[in-house]
Amino acid sequence: MGAQNPGHLATSAYHQGSRAVQARLGVQDLAEHVGRSITPGIRPVAAAFLEAQPMLMIGAADRAGRVWSTLLTGPPGFARATGPDTVSVAGGIPARDPLADAITPGGTPVGTLALDPRTRRRMRLNGIARPSARGFTIEAEQVFSNCPKYLQKREWYGSDPDRSETGDVRHGEVLSPDQVRRVRAADTFFVASAAPDGVDTSHRGGNPGFVRVDAPRELSWRDYPGNAMFLTLGNLESDGRAGLLFLDWETGTTLQLSGLAHTEYGPEGRVTRFRVERTAETPAASPLRWSAPEYSPANPAAA
Repeated sequence: MGAQNPGHLATSAYHQGSRAVQARLGVQDLAEHVGRSITPGIRPVAAAFLEAQPMLMIGAADRAGRVWSTLLTGPPGFARATGPDTVSVAGGIPARDPLADAITPGGTPVGTLALDPRTRRRMRLNGIARPSARGFTIEAEQVFSNCPKYLQKREWYGSDPDRSETGDVRHGEVLSPDQVRRVRAADTFFVASAAPDGVDTSHRGGNPGFVRVDAPRELSWRDYPGNAMFLTLGNLESDGRAGLLFLDWETGTTLQLSGLAHTEYGPEGRVTRFRVERTAETPAASPLRWSAPEYSPANPAAA
């Protein structure tokens, strides 16, 4: 789900796509109750959480309209609230990233996710980004926290000062055998999705194997029970563009995938299917080094 204007927030936190999914599953009342936690402003506790994080996931569409999810890093405080509805992010988006030129002075819809694996806490902030002298700013339109379900716990070992800033990005249109292995071994990925009203970035987690590679251009995963908002699935219902981000927590390598996704509904649950259109693998994209995971007790057994 993307950003909403204040007038729309007064009546509903959801657009038509999310409401359609909620109605399909009969959770409208629960969704409306949970949706009251979405605010247009940044509360002090949210500002403190954001400022303590060394990484921020951001989703947006590139100049060609493709949706990507990417990882930004910096010393804690590189992303911080500068007012009740404004965030400043230092450094901007790296020049070698698919979203390097996505943020424009006219304003670019973005969805961000601040995640702390150490405490299994996460916060989403969606709004409009514009370039700044420091990097870029975001005018917040939706701010809310999520429960710790399916978050793997990791300890932050620090940063690797010897990482390469200029390593070549490997672009493609299909997963390589090594990328297939990485995806199948993943316990976490991040998904950016778009809708007529904005962009949202969310987390997906599970035991290794929860993401299936059905073909070199076809991925799928079960949609586990959550908070009944169905923001991502609602965006996919309305639009279908999506960007996935897989992070190698030990080496900092990132794998970004851009493509189209849809959700299938069956008697055994929901399955999201993603078709790869573009890939970008960046060695040492992140200087952060994290421990092996302590898997969430909420994770279902991988099928």
